[in-house]
Amino acid sequence: SSNVIMAGLGLGVQVGVQLPFGRTHETEADLIGLELMARAGFDPKESITLWENMAKASGDNRQPELLSTHPLPTTRISNLSNNMDNAMLFYNAATTKPNCS
Repeated sequence: SSNVIMAGLGLGVQVGVQLPFGRTHETEADLIGLELMARAGFDPKESITLWENMAKASGDNRQPELLSTHPLPTTRISNLSNNMDNAMLFYNAATTKPNCS
């Protein structure tokens, strides 16, 4: 029936276009945040600690990444780690290092 076909197309658009688009935006935001925190003098390595804590807090209560608008914490950690060298350059060049303890 045409309703089944339309539902299938809708699901295909959601999984094939909308969800990956959302994950791409989330990843972009993570990397921009990594650079901004480093330029502001905050240790960018702490971003990885944050996502490790988020992963622990959520346990296994998450849907597969393919069906989510957000990358999994493990994917975020990998992306942040892959961009850490560049972030550390900004961090080391920062003239002030905030103390938030």
